[in-house]
Amino acid sequence: MADYDDPENTILIELKGGTVAIALMPDVAPQHCDRMKELARSGQYDGVVFHRVIDGFMAQTGDVEHGRSGEEFNLRRAGTGGSSLPDLPAEFSKLPHDRGTIGAARSQNPNSANSQFFINLSDNHFLNGQYTVYGRVIDGMDHVDAIVRGEPPMEPDQMISMKVAADA
Repeated sequence: MADYDDPENTILIELKGGTVAIALMPDVAPQHCDRMKELARSGQYDGVVFHRVIDGFMAQTGDVEHGRSGEEFNLRRAGTGGSSLPDLPAEFSKLPHDRGTIGAARSQNPNSANSQFFINLSDNHFLNGQYTVYGRVIDGMDHVDAIVRGEPPMEPDQMISMKVAADA
């Protein structure tokens, strides 16, 4: 495993093409970072599909309620759920939605983020100040770029596993 500056705040997502490393930003959005680590540590992100992937925009995943592949999986429901934990308040900042940043997916209510997140595939500055930025891909963006596109993709890619680097 690579040596990361802050393994407690580094997320490792295993995709079919390889590992994506994300540096979380607890100084910017502590509640969002804690939530991702809590769900990762409990294995809830393992097997969750990328249910909305728009070329030149973003790849969205993290629906631990309806987005996990397996026997009961229904692609039409993927993206409609969250987790059993309460929604999070917005933690907006001045950080731009640049390529590789992680944003909290939410409904129209700014305080409705839960487990879903997206990875920006390009600079999406029109999202600035409207969605919480709480991480950045520091390794493996080529694997993110290879995720199957679609809304939803016919055969969606999934996060094989997600771990906190300190636990890996």
